[in-house]
Amino acid sequence: MTDLAQLQSDALARIEAADDAEALEALRIEFLGKQGSISALMKTLGKMTPEERQEQAPKIQGARTAVADAITARKEAFEAAELERKLAEERLDLTLPAPQSPKGSVHPVSQVMDELAEIFADLGFSVATGPEIEDDWHNFTALNMAETHPARAMHDTFYFPDQDADGNRMLLRTHTSPVQIRSMVKEGAPIRIIAPGRVYRSDSDATHTPMFHQIEGLVIDRDINLGHLKWTLETFLKAFFERDDIVLRLRPSYFPFTEPSVEVDVGWQDVKGRRVLGGDGDAPGHGWMELLGSGMVNRRVIEFAGLDPDEWQGFAFGVGVDRLAMLKYGMDDLRAFFDGDQRWLDHYGFSPFDQPTLSAGVGAGA
Repeated sequence: MTDLAQLQSDALARIEAADDAEALEALRIEFLGKQGSISALMKTLGKMTPEERQEQAPKIQGARTAVADAITARKEAFEAAELERKLAEERLDLTLPAPQSPKGSVHPVSQVMDELAEIFADLGFSVATGPEIEDDWHNFTALNMAETHPARAMHDTFYFPDQDADGNRMLLRTHTSPVQIRSMVKEGAPIRIIAPGRVYRSDSDATHTPMFHQIEGLVIDRDINLGHLKWTLETFLKAFFERDDIVLRLRPSYFPFTEPSVEVDVGWQDVKGRRVLGGDGDAPGHGWMELLGSGMVNRRVIEFAGLDPDEWQGFAFGVGVDRLAMLKYGMDDLRAFFDGDQRWLDHYGFSPFDQPTLSAGVGAGA
């Protein structure tokens, strides 16, 4: 054990005299590594008698602990000295420009939502919202959609297994039209709202995704007719696409919640092989593109909302926000909106300082 005491004393002295972390690591391996001198003594315990082991084990373990603690303390001293050196030498010059860091951007869908809100606010519309988890009554029944309507089918709609307190089935809303019902019930008439938001349908390809964005418009007042609807849509589309040559064509159609119902086509022209909205769709090199659905609010829908259809009339329209963004900013695949590709976001994203305004142009930040 005299040799053990001498070994411990020499080890502690050499550790204290170590010049740097590299020399300290070499000493750790020499004494405590697998082939180290103190580790070798630990291995001799198995060959001792129980009496010898009981006497020697605490001494060897004590030497091992003392050396390990000395190495840890010396290492901490080196680290503290290195930190002091860095603090003394590495100074921050507050007069230098801030380093360039990655910048976030506004997603095109959010930008278009802001553009739509700005345009319709100027037309006297307010923004209304509603729950994305809807009940069957608000999403279908109150909108005059029969029990046999295809949109109610399981393969088109995401249903929940539970029902609400009134026995209505719960689902992810398939359009933002339920907001019309909720707004009319809550606020009565007259009313003038847009209802942008997320909607869900069981569909997925280059132009459809299970979740997408839609905006509904609703006007309820006295003596409203189709002329008011066409003027509103024409004014909106001219402001949104920032073109005065937007031409609309209304085609008879059918929607359960409007009567009469019309599909709205917008004229386009071929510019260097690319379709650009604007111009007469019947002219050579021009055509018509179906853009949105609309119509006069069905009497039954007005009754479901608790209003008198003999006193109040109105119109409604709906259009996909994602599709508007694709048309305006030249995107060709809806799925890219949700891929999270930083390159796509860098290219199509908007600066948060590019707020759409009618005076500067709603697309000024594009």
